[in-house]
Amino acid sequence: MLGNVEIIGRLCVAALLGSVIGFERERLAWAAGMRTHMLVCVGSCLIMIVSAFGFSDILGRPNIVLDPSRIAAQVVSGIGFLGAGTILLRGEVVKGLTTAASLWAVAAIGLAAGAGLYVAAVATTAIVLAILAGVKPIEERYRERMQRQNLRLVAERGALTIEDLRDLAGPYASRIRHFVVQPGDADGRDAITISLVHVPRGGVDDLLAKLRERPGIVSVTIAEGAAEGR
Repeated sequence: MLGNVEIIGRLCVAALLGSVIGFERERLAWAAGMRTHMLVCVGSCLIMIVSAFGFSDILGRPNIVLDPSRIAAQVVSGIGFLGAGTILLRGEVVKGLTTAASLWAVAAIGLAAGAGLYVAAVATTAIVLAILAGVKPIEERYRERMQRQNLRLVAERGALTIEDLRDLAGPYASRIRHFVVQPGDADGRDAITISLVHVPRGGVDDLLAKLRERPGIVSVTIAEGAAEGR
């Protein structure tokens, strides 16, 4: 059986490691912030301690068989309910998956701390923190290049059809999501809206150049749409 000092030490380590990851989520104003991550990590640590050492007084009795991994294993499935509470569907975009994954990782860190695997717990904390904070700028730069883009055109009536647009888009023809033509007034001009997704900026610039050179196209403007993300 562990001593009181060792038990308290493991719980404190779990709280500290959970707070490090929780702070990264807290600064981004997510629902599951520092306190939530600390509670998950400390709770998982305590569950691991109870699972591994809480039944030592009945060990050795006849017909008693204990599996110390059974209680701890329930954390893995149980944390899914808490993680589900952080996931939101906003329109066509799912938000909160990263925070849910961080809660799941923090639960694992707490189990490791409760088992006395300090090196594994600290190393995992460092790796998770590097993923959350270090990879995010790279991910955001990629999304800036691959986000939804809306093109607005003014064209002479019948100057541009969806088939024409697909020919001009070339390899990015499958990335066209919307092609909406609104008939104009007596001037015979149409207002056309085109939506593209996951097209790099170079491909958009090339399409813009082709559209501006096409006869019957009066003007072409571009408006950045909402990025498609987690």
